[in-house]
Amino acid sequence: MRLWLRGLGLQALRSFWVVRGVHTQVPPPPVPQKVLTDWEAICLGRQPVPEYFNFAHDMLDMWTRLEKAGDRPSGPAFWWVDGKGAEVKWSYEELGKQSRKAANVLGDACGLQPGDRIMLVLPRLPEWWLVSVACMRTGVVMIPGVTQLTEKDLKYRLQVSRAKSIITSDSLAPHVDAISNECPSLQAKLLVSDTRRPGWMNFRELLQEASTEHSCVRTKSRDALSIYFTSGTTGAPKMVEHSHCSYGLGFLASARQWMGLTGSSVFWNTTDTGWVKAAWTLFSAWVFFRLGWSWKMCLKTDPCI
Repeated sequence: MRLWLRGLGLQALRSFWVVRGVHTQVPPPPVPQKVLTDWEAICLGRQPVPEYFNFAHDMLDMWTRLEKAGDRPSGPAFWWVDGKGAEVKWSYEELGKQSRKAANVLGDACGLQPGDRIMLVLPRLPEWWLVSVACMRTGVVMIPGVTQLTEKDLKYRLQVSRAKSIITSDSLAPHVDAISNECPSLQAKLLVSDTRRPGWMNFRELLQEASTEHSCVRTKSRDALSIYFTSGTTGAPKMVEHSHCSYGLGFLASARQWMGLTGSSVFWNTTDTGWVKAAWTLFSAWVFFRLGWSWKMCLKTDPCI
């Protein structure tokens, strides 16, 4: 396990220096048995990391196929409850449908291309998970941020990352407006809200109108998936890049060895979406962790909503 984790770390470090090319011709979803066998071999260090990997295509879409064929137990892939008891439950098929619509919003309304960067600063709302998966489908690099970011924090991160878009909620939109003129790379602002705001595109309205048809880009394992900023305790916050491999495959160890998830687990994650632990609800909860069919039910709550 140590050797495997070390190998993934080296892969992630190397990926920082590699010039990335995103390939648009995506092969059919892999055969589940082969994927399971290959991933187990990677975990044991018997097989190298694949050249191409995309978590949305190779993992989530595979679960959708099994779900449609009746080859996996029924149950939600995503389960969200707010402070008033309202619930959102998505099967893998519905998660795929909604995330493809979100991918079209990023590509069409925002004009984002593979390799472009988007700041993702939202509380624990279902849209955070949708946009995260949509970034995988489009090859857009997501930059999560905590909801406590100030105007100074937002300006610094937007300027340093050269993000072309930001998606946030009503509470942070005024802070973004106050500094957006100082961020020349920022081209599109998305608002997750039931109301409209001048200069912003309403994500929920666009999502409702978007097509469900979208072809996932073909990403290499070393292509950038996300960027997190450090806390900045010893200086200015620094960007830390993670690849499709280091997160999409790396979190398999967390699911198996740290959290001990089983096929019937309900994984309740209450962390702020800007922290790395929020990624566990994407990758650790939606991967398989042993040979054979298994499924995850993920619970996300936000008592502040």
